[in-house]
Amino acid sequence: MPEEEEGMEEEETSMSGRPEPIPGPMIKQAMAVLLLYLSLGLLVYALARDEFSGPETNRAVDALYFSVVTLCTIGYGDIAPVTAPAKLFACLFVLVGFGVVDVLLAASLTRALDAQEELVLRGRRARAGFARDVVVDAEKGRMRIRLKVGLALGVVVACVGTGALVLRLVEGLDWVDSVYLAVMSATTVGYGDRAFKTVWGRVFASVWLLVSTLAVARAFLYLVEVRIDRRRRRMAKWVLQREVTVEDLMEANLNNSCCMRY
Repeated sequence: MPEEEEGMEEEETSMSGRPEPIPGPMIKQAMAVLLLYLSLGLLVYALARDEFSGPETNRAVDALYFSVVTLCTIGYGDIAPVTAPAKLFACLFVLVGFGVVDVLLAASLTRALDAQEELVLRGRRARAGFARDVVVDAEKGRMRIRLKVGLALGVVVACVGTGALVLRLVEGLDWVDSVYLAVMSATTVGYGDRAFKTVWGRVFASVWLLVSTLAVARAFLYLVEVRIDRRRRRMAKWVLQREVTVEDLMEANLNNSCCMRY
């Protein structure tokens, strides 16, 4: 009997709906691949600067900036390949970055968010009172949907706000253009009418773009998942609570045997 109860507990845990955590080695792989990817971009850009167009500030900073902008699929257009070899390299660089590095970084970000949620749940389980009830749904053992939606929107506001503030202070843009470029960058639109032009602006962009583009994309994806999950739960609740009719029994009789097996 204890073995059966233990097996039932394991089955309930696996059916709880929480995805298995992403293994730690994947995080290390993501960082290693990212460093290799950026190093390749730095090397090629530094050795073949004449094959790329655009204003130059600092060769190393520009190389890192070009690699990150390519990785994040923004494409401002301020730095672009102009020769055939450089264009072929850019094609390969984009495909590798979009197909491999982004997947690994997204997986790493998902693990970080899951770990943060688990940390919040562990901290609130030990506490009683109003704060715990607001943060944690004790019955379902997870953070409340409204709070998670608020956190997702908070990530978007924080990323855009940070970018706009730095653009205002470092690049000298007005507030409208600062917010405009921050939003276009974080959402990977990148029209190209505005871009980072100063050395320190490109240094900031090389770090901020990696974090903000993935974080904002994950936040919006989570909002979609919440919407779909809520609709799925409503449908399941409706099916479980509705009364079984004769028509339902007739439809369940697929083999016309006039009997149902349980």
